[in-house]
Amino acid sequence: MPEFLRNAGRILNSGQSRTVVLTGNLHDLFPLAQPTGVEYVPVIEFLGASWKLPDVVVVVYELNAPIRFLRDEDADKLREAWLRWRTGMDSNQLAVQRMLAPDKGRKEVDAAAAVYDETMRAATGNPTLALEFLRQLCLCARGGGTQKRALSERLLVLIEGADLLLPDAPIPQLNESDRHRVSICHDWFSDPGFVNGADSVVLLAESRSFLHHRISRLPQLVEIEIPAPDAAVREEFIGWFQSTKTEGTPVPLWSTNSELARFTAGLSLHALHQLLRGARHERRALTAADVVGKVESFIQSQLGDDIIEFKKPSHTFRDVVGNTRLKRFLQEEFIPRVQAHGSEALAGAAVCGPIGGGKTFVFEAVATELDMVVLVLKNLRSQWFGQTDVLFERLRRVLMALSKVLIFVDEADTQFGGVGADTHETERRLTGKLQAMMSDPALRGRVVWLLVTARIHRLSPDLRRPGRAGDLIIPALDPEGEDITAWLQYVVKPVCPDGLDPTQIQSLEQATNGFSAAAFAALRNELKARMRLKKQSTLSIDAILAVIRDQLSPAIAETRRYQTLQALTNCTRRSLLPNPEVTDAERSRWVAELRELEARGIQ
Repeated sequence: MPEFLRNAGRILNSGQSRTVVLTGNLHDLFPLAQPTGVEYVPVIEFLGASWKLPDVVVVVYELNAPIRFLRDEDADKLREAWLRWRTGMDSNQLAVQRMLAPDKGRKEVDAAAAVYDETMRAATGNPTLALEFLRQLCLCARGGGTQKRALSERLLVLIEGADLLLPDAPIPQLNESDRHRVSICHDWFSDPGFVNGADSVVLLAESRSFLHHRISRLPQLVEIEIPAPDAAVREEFIGWFQSTKTEGTPVPLWSTNSELARFTAGLSLHALHQLLRGARHERRALTAADVVGKVESFIQSQLGDDIIEFKKPSHTFRDVVGNTRLKRFLQEEFIPRVQAHGSEALAGAAVCGPIGGGKTFVFEAVATELDMVVLVLKNLRSQWFGQTDVLFERLRRVLMALSKVLIFVDEADTQFGGVGADTHETERRLTGKLQAMMSDPALRGRVVWLLVTARIHRLSPDLRRPGRAGDLIIPALDPEGEDITAWLQYVVKPVCPDGLDPTQIQSLEQATNGFSAAAFAALRNELKARMRLKKQSTLSIDAILAVIRDQLSPAIAETRRYQTLQALTNCTRRSLLPNPEVTDAERSRWVAELRELEARGIQ
């Protein structure tokens, strides 16, 4: 039995709450034991069959479908209870009335029966009427204001698509029917008779945030999340598919069922079913590449292409020029810490440094070196009210389903909102949830956050603390010493294949003093373009120097200096600083220089 079903059963049986909302992985398949074997069915059918108990009458309401009962005899029981409730008669009195002719005194009974039958018919396609009728059925079951129940069994109402029935929006923006349904449910779920009774309502909605706030904020409402299937559930489903004759012949795999289950982390059983059926129809073996492609497309369909993408850089550390010490640190310590599990793994890291320093390029190479899923977080903020919370919940479900993932956030200072009083409530809530996710012990060793920014000071202190991105703050600075020589050799290689002697290198070092990685890369492209324009196979050292002297740097030197100082003061490892023996006095001078630049309006 799934854990979410156990939790719901405990809550309803104990009377802790009479209204439960199931959220999360609703649109999936669930294993249901049948006399002929296990079948995988939708959630509404799974819930109904799981709670089909002798002392429970299960009523199901689905949008654009009639109100239905799981057992025909339950429909008769509830209709009989309705007649007793509306007429005030007991079973014996109703039996006597039915023996009379219609014109001899049974008009009251016939009228009550007509109301019940007509309402059941009219409720199809009329959700407002359906909800009011279901509320009245709960009143009927407990006998209204009397102590005696009209229905001996407990009533359990399953309502599908609750987020569509009770959409969240400001009251003035709701139409009359929406407002009426919100009012019905608010009165229903808040009624002391219902709260203290034996009957229950289970709402199905993808997210609690989608429900109208007057309902979702009720203290009587308890949320239970249906998680995405884990590796064990997926492996069980794969075994069922491969062994069930109704699914046809088994699909040839490149490896074992267990390996396929590991590769399909993040897929729902529905998506996994599609993958297996597609491979069987095409009569070919299922490959690891097929699975990876399916996982990527499924996750992007859940969150949207504008929210996340899978990082697939084509360059590696061999393509990273200079950064000798940084590359050694990344290979020897950073990558092993990212790949580790448990408490040894990093919760997160931040990469900072001036614009044009090559931060993104270097850490895209890191993504290539990692043998794990790398997701790029692009934009969690939605223009639609309430959508941001839902996107976060979807992201969290995806991360919980993946066994190991690196979240890559470029321009992190613009991706995360603030937490101050002048920040919108939705922004503060989103930032708070992301910060909590970063330090969640359940995700430690499974999810690593990598925040890349030139403005590390604009990340909130809560993000920069240890246990989150503050586990490791790495500066990516302009090249110095041998790294400058490596850059110059890289720059002149297309136009001077034979290389340069030490004297020429020294001349270029003086001419390119203060160049960033981006400036060196731009110079290389400029030299190649000049060589083609002049239709030459090489450029002389004088021609190279002439190109350099002709270039003027944009007026961003003070801004880059400010960002460099922020990277130096926020760095969490002495060994990553240009001078690992830096003193407290020198660090104080950095802070003083920062204050001086800020006083001049540089930020």
